[in-house]
Amino acid sequence: MAWFFQIKNKMIKKVILLIFIASGLLNAQKPQTIAYIDMEYILESIPAYEEAQRKLESKVGQWRQNIEKREVVIEKLKSDLADEKILLTDDLILEKKEDIYIKEVELKKLEARYFGVEGSLFEMRQQLVQPIQDEVYNAIQIIVKKKRYDFVIDRSSDLILLHANKKYDISKIVIAYITKSKKEIKIEEAKLKKKKSKDALQKRIEAQKARRAKKESKVIHR
Repeated sequence: MAWFFQIKNKMIKKVILLIFIASGLLNAQKPQTIAYIDMEYILESIPAYEEAQRKLESKVGQWRQNIEKREVVIEKLKSDLADEKILLTDDLILEKKEDIYIKEVELKKLEARYFGVEGSLFEMRQQLVQPIQDEVYNAIQIIVKKKRYDFVIDRSSDLILLHANKKYDISKIVIAYITKSKKEIKIEEAKLKKKKSKDALQKRIEAQKARRAKKESKVIHR
């Protein structure tokens, strides 16, 4: 099932790239403000992400050890059966084969429980890593609104980026924002909210002026 999600993700990325190109063509008259990030670099620069990865790796190591122990037991049972087969009755051989088969089925279930599509690894990754990825995404959204970028590309994704000028790399800006104190982030968000309110008020004032000018124009023409 994992291959399906990999193909699906690649298809989504290709669609995003096509949308990106199409938007650029449609807005050819308008200068496009583009930036890019390196998601892998950003995540590796966040201490909380490193800690989450260590916890995941530690847990995965424990799970693999548990699986390997069961594999050793199964291989020993198979080896013993091969050595003793000549001395055993058909019923005993069948019984031992069934015992091996049951243990193999249990092992596959255990592997699926640990590493399946919605297994323990997936759940643990959701708990530990997803909040950090969401934090990065939110930081990017705030920076995009503040700097008014039209597009932000992840150069560490499967999208083909043949050349990237370093001056358009905002990875360090994202890292700097995330590593700020929560108090600083709240201040930054409050400033952004205030600016949005100011911009909205300015638009309303301009709209009122336009309506007033239109009315005055009608009166003059009469």
